[in-house]
Amino acid sequence: MAKNSLGLIELTSIAAGFQACDAMLKAAAVDLVLSRSICSGKYMVMVRGDVAAVEAAVAAGSSASRFSMIDRFVIPNLHEAVFPAISGSSKVEVLDALGIVESFSVAALIEGADAAVKAANVELIEIRLAMALGGKAFVTLTGKVAAVASAVDAGAQVVGQKGMLVNKVVIPHPRPELLNEMI
Repeated sequence: MAKNSLGLIELTSIAAGFQACDAMLKAAAVDLVLSRSICSGKYMVMVRGDVAAVEAAVAAGSSASRFSMIDRFVIPNLHEAVFPAISGSSKVEVLDALGIVESFSVAALIEGADAAVKAANVELIEIRLAMALGGKAFVTLTGKVAAVASAVDAGAQVVGQKGMLVNKVVIPHPRPELLNEMI
């Protein structure tokens, strides 16, 4: 079975994060992608697997941590560019246009990044998740100006529907030095 589904829960409590992670791993045959504390005293657990397993794991983790839940998601068919962007292994040599979507929530941002890369012909540069960001998250992407604008709008719409949008920016001809600031 394909393991292209991603599930995440974001919590207000570190202790509840450990409890939720344990419940998620016991509930279904999923792979643990991340389980860690993040800025502002939050905790996130991210799992990968087939759709049914990820749905079961997220449901179990949500149930185990119901009073600490900030946000959660299951993305059934995650775009293949999202995993390298989360891990910081995306390699971009040249910036065409630069797009950024910034979110108050890790979960909302990953959903927005997936929507952005599915909406237009762009390359994800990085998905930065709440480390040294006061609990916020952001995605950077590049491509032709029109594609970047479409992708940023699509990603911002998803994040905005959850009330988590901080900002969105498209820079048509960024200075090459900006690439040094990413990854």
